[in-house]
Amino acid sequence: MVSDRVFGKLFINGEFVASTGTDTLPVIDPFDQSVIAQAADATDNDVHLAVAAATEAFNGEWRETSAQTRGQILWRIAAALRERTEELAELETRASGKPIADSESDINDAATCFEYYGGLATKLQGDVMSIDGAMVMAVKEPVGVAAQIIPWNYPMMMAAWKLAPALCAGCTVVLKPSEETPLSIMAVAESFADAGLPAGVVNIVTGRGERAGAALVEHPDVHKIAFTGSGEVGAHIMARAAKSLKRVTLELGGKSPNIICADANFEAAIDGALFGIFLNSGQMCSAGSRILVERSIYDRVIEAMIERVKDLKIGAPMDPETQMGPLISQRHFDRVRAYQELGKKEARLVLGGNRATGPGLDKGWFVEPTIFADVSNESRIAREEIFGPVACVMPFDSDDEALEISNDTSFGLAAAVWTRDVFRGLRFTRRLRAGTVWVNHSQPAPVEGPWGGFKQSGLGRELGRWGADAYLETKQIYLNTEDTPIGWP
Repeated sequence: MVSDRVFGKLFINGEFVASTGTDTLPVIDPFDQSVIAQAADATDNDVHLAVAAATEAFNGEWRETSAQTRGQILWRIAAALRERTEELAELETRASGKPIADSESDINDAATCFEYYGGLATKLQGDVMSIDGAMVMAVKEPVGVAAQIIPWNYPMMMAAWKLAPALCAGCTVVLKPSEETPLSIMAVAESFADAGLPAGVVNIVTGRGERAGAALVEHPDVHKIAFTGSGEVGAHIMARAAKSLKRVTLELGGKSPNIICADANFEAAIDGALFGIFLNSGQMCSAGSRILVERSIYDRVIEAMIERVKDLKIGAPMDPETQMGPLISQRHFDRVRAYQELGKKEARLVLGGNRATGPGLDKGWFVEPTIFADVSNESRIAREEIFGPVACVMPFDSDDEALEISNDTSFGLAAAVWTRDVFRGLRFTRRLRAGTVWVNHSQPAPVEGPWGGFKQSGLGRELGRWGADAYLETKQIYLNTEDTPIGWP
């Protein structure tokens, strides 16, 4: 495990420093409710110091750092992640409760993200035009100091999705991890200096959103905000950011449809549907929580799902065989349990619906993987984001009906369609109102492609070249090539 010296500290201007306040927040293991670390609860003054360090770095050494050098630094950060995968994955699992195999995969995905943006750094191009005897250049420049607020469900991967494109673009950063899962990114900060990252380019402040997060959003020297989390908090951030016209990207919630057509590869569709809702205990904004099934195979799909879920291994997150771990916290456990009880009144419960019990599960925040059938799209369990392992299954008789149900939501992050008919699948993709549509797959998010939502699922895009664009301003340079007077009267 990493040295305890990084926990309970903040990372400002290249150093681990104590908070100017005395408040701390416990980091709790969701498996047994033990306190595994204390995190600093950053004050407004801490945030100010972090922003000042990021501002100084942006106006100084980092602004003069070449794109090639930025790319090399990103590659070295990626190498550090790969070298420390085992250690970082354990920190991630102990703080979040996700299975260790998933955490190891997440760390590798985070490294891939840094590698991608390391390669992209030298390829951020503008444009040149010749207009009426003038040379007009559209050049890309970093937006400045970026505040990044990340969630607890994918701590290291969400940090990579934000840090890597910002550094690629030439921005400096103040990052606030979730107060529940700050350990892995604080540990990674130990590797920044060895990677060649100048002091002040990345600063990390831990603490509560209502204090450290709010101070970041309202700070006058922050030029860009990137947030992943709930729609309610996203709307609050957007309103606060509007006061100073900060650039904002938001990746928010979802209630994603997973459409299974009668002509689909049956086994693949079942596996994909279950993976899409029970991965990470359903704690995903893109979770395929509404499973729409063509009526001719409706009963067969439900029976197959029930049988398959019975074999799902729920248990200790550090066990390599575990497929589903506990929920993140007591508060979130109570929320998901409330929706399980609500679903029993609104639909037909066919599996689960209770707290998970069994050997080793008594202290953790475990809930049973739950399947409700015959769900009305007007019910609360179908319309509200549960953010837990609760599947809502509903039948459809035609493609038009499936599309109407799918799009009848305030969200629009992702959707999936299962069909062997490629033309049918493409017709679905054109009409589904979602930022990502998977055909015959579930939950891939390749770093090369854009990620973001329609409607109340967010603003802007992360990943790919779109992720870097979010941290760039476009400047026009007009060069008059004619050695003649303007001709002012």
